[in-house]
Amino acid sequence: MKKIVLVAAAAGLLSLTACGSNTPAENAADAQADNLEATADNLEDMADNATTEASEDALENQADNLHEAADNVEDAGEVNAM
Repeated sequence: MKKIVLVAAAAGLLSLTACGSNTPAENAADAQADNLEATADNLEDMADNATTEASEDALENQADNLHEAADNVEDAGEVNAM
């Protein structure tokens, strides 16, 4: 039982260390990426409710582009933090 508690405590400390090591640039990039992802998710929901195939495709393309942009923002935040 003591070993399980020790392992759980060590895992918790490692996760806290990982969270606290983000730079302000990484945090800003993560926030921006999260906003882009949320907007993309909204566009996907709109595409599901689209009345024509063309508008559904257009909305899905916009959502895909925003997902890519979010990935690029996160990558840039990681590179700038180094």
